[in-house]
Amino acid sequence: MSYFKNKTVFITGASSGIGAELARQLFAQEANLFLFARRSDRLKDLATELSPQGQRVGWAQGDVTNGSQVEEAVRTCLGQFGRINIVIANAGFGVAGNVSQLKIEDYRRQFETNVFGVLSTVYATEKALEESQGQLVLLGSVAGYVPLPGNSAYTMSKFSIRALAKALQYEWKEKGISVTHLAPGFVDSDIRKTDNLGNLKEGHPDPIPDWIRVSTPVAVREMIKAIRNRQAERVITGHGKIIQGFNQYFPRLIPWIIGTLGLRSRPEPK
Repeated sequence: MSYFKNKTVFITGASSGIGAELARQLFAQEANLFLFARRSDRLKDLATELSPQGQRVGWAQGDVTNGSQVEEAVRTCLGQFGRINIVIANAGFGVAGNVSQLKIEDYRRQFETNVFGVLSTVYATEKALEESQGQLVLLGSVAGYVPLPGNSAYTMSKFSIRALAKALQYEWKEKGISVTHLAPGFVDSDIRKTDNLGNLKEGHPDPIPDWIRVSTPVAVREMIKAIRNRQAERVITGHGKIIQGFNQYFPRLIPWIIGTLGLRSRPEPK
């Protein structure tokens, strides 16, 4: 029997990319799903794709930067399924640009979604997770270990998520809630196709070379293994593990690796 059978999973940022693929693979493993994201058209399409009759899938449109909308979605989820066993805080986007090109407002906007939006999700689901002795999954990034040129805002936000995960692992242990921090490297998704306001720019080319990107289904399969095993932390993708390992044991080589891989400031999608 699947570990996820009859467990209710609440996913933010579920309308595309990693969030949507998590929904697909978890539904295939017999989980109940509640999907939350800004784009209602995509949410509706995904819910219909998964379950044309609407069984085992619920959804609500909203933005994690609005705590009231997150709380209302949690209430709707509990009304539909009666419990929440796993929360996956996946919603996020990336602000691109060198420090000198950005303004304070750009950093605030980045943190509103990537940090405070995650905190809104944490606060809204804490009670339900304590009741189910459940699991909180925070989507970080390899950028939460290794800063990359032209990504200071995003990198700062993901360092914060890693710190939050560590703190909650200590604080929530006595509540019976496990906390998993997932840190993917370069995965095929829409994150590099959004502008600095978080708006998707369809058709924008991915600046990361094909040879280094990992397909979303492959990355998500590894994430699901970590969730199933209730791992405290897992770096996703082979190149991500290499970069994080070098950062930990051979930090002086990181500038050379970044230069060799051509990891440099990406243009903001227009």
